[in-house]
Amino acid sequence: MKSILTTALVLGLSCMAWQLVMGLTGWYLHPVLLNLFWIVILIQIGVMVWGLRITAGEGRTYGKQVAAGVLMSVFGGIVIFFGSLLFTTVLFPHYFEDIRRVTEEVLKAKGLSPDSIKSQMDLQATAQTPLVSALSGFIGTIVTGLIISLVVAAFVRKK
Repeated sequence: MKSILTTALVLGLSCMAWQLVMGLTGWYLHPVLLNLFWIVILIQIGVMVWGLRITAGEGRTYGKQVAAGVLMSVFGGIVIFFGSLLFTTVLFPHYFEDIRRVTEEVLKAKGLSPDSIKSQMDLQATAQTPLVSALSGFIGTIVTGLIISLVVAAFVRKK
């Protein structure tokens, strides 16, 4: 269990660190650079491959390797959940206002009508809260972790 918790902590802290880089550089405000956020998936793949290699040495079967990977993702997701709340409520309390402003500018630049812009902005607003964002990160980490575990466990388990 120690290897699972260690991997989860590395996963959560690594993703939080990348989120902090995105915030401190202001990349989250750039329409193109904002997509660099998705590097968290590469971080999760790398950390989980590392963690599953460790747990493979513990003599786990395929199913136990998948379970270990999911547990890594659940515990890592908990760290990410609280890190996201910290990021959007304490470190960058105007994060969602900034995102809405940039989104509106992008939509205006595309030549959309004010009514169309308002309707798109209203649609996105429901998901732009600290809690929804943190829950999305938590759920996304678990789903991604399950997929990674199903694939990686086939290759890094003791045979």
